[in-house]
Amino acid sequence: MDSEKLLDSLPYYDDDLQNFPILKEKVDRELAKEGKPPSTLHPRVPPPVELFTKNQLLKAELERVETHQQMPPLDSIRYQLPGPASSPGTDEEWKAALDNARAQLEQQKLRLTNLTLLQTYGVNAWKIHNYRVEETVKSVEKAVEEMRELTVEVNRERKNAQERWGKQLTTLETRWTELISNILQIEMANLALETEVERLGGKEADLADMIQE
Repeated sequence: MDSEKLLDSLPYYDDDLQNFPILKEKVDRELAKEGKPPSTLHPRVPPPVELFTKNQLLKAELERVETHQQMPPLDSIRYQLPGPASSPGTDEEWKAALDNARAQLEQQKLRLTNLTLLQTYGVNAWKIHNYRVEETVKSVEKAVEEMRELTVEVNRERKNAQERWGKQLTTLETRWTELISNILQIEMANLALETEVERLGGKEADLADMIQE
C-alpha cells in the first residue's frame, strides 16, 4: 500500500473545473496526452465462456449465426415419394423408393406420437415453464430494484459525506486564510515598529550629540 498512490476527490464539493474553465482546458490537454487503454483485459477478468463444447452440432450452428451465414436449404427429398427414374425401373430403384416410403411412414408415425404427447402434456408443461420464467423475471427485477436502491443510497451517503467534509474544508480554509492574514498584519506591524525604533534611535543619537556639544 505504501508504494500505491491513493487518489481521491470530492466531486460533489469540488467545482473548480466549472468555476474556472481554463483549468478544465488544462485537464483535457493532460488527458489527451495519456496513452491508449491496454488491449488486454485485467487478470481478474474471467476468460470468455465457450459454449457447446460437447455438442459439435450446436457449436457449428452458433458459429454460423455469429458469422451471419445463411442457413443451408432444407432437404425436401425425404418428404417426397419419387418413383424409379426409369420405366419400368430396376430392382435397386424400386428398393430405394420402398425404403424411402418406409422411412417417411415411420417419420409420420413419430410425428403423430409427438403431436399426441404435446396435446396431452404440452399445455401443462408450457404453463409450468411460463410460471418458472415469470418467477425468474420477478426475481431478477427485484434484484435490479434492490441494486438500484442500494446505488442511490450509496450515492446519497457519499454526497452527504462529501458536503459535510466540504464544509469542514471550507471552514479550515477560511481559518487558514484568517491566520495568514493575521500573520501578515503582525509582520507589517513589526516592520513598522522596527522602523519607528530605528527612527527613535536616530533621534536619540542626535539629541545626545546636541547635549554633548
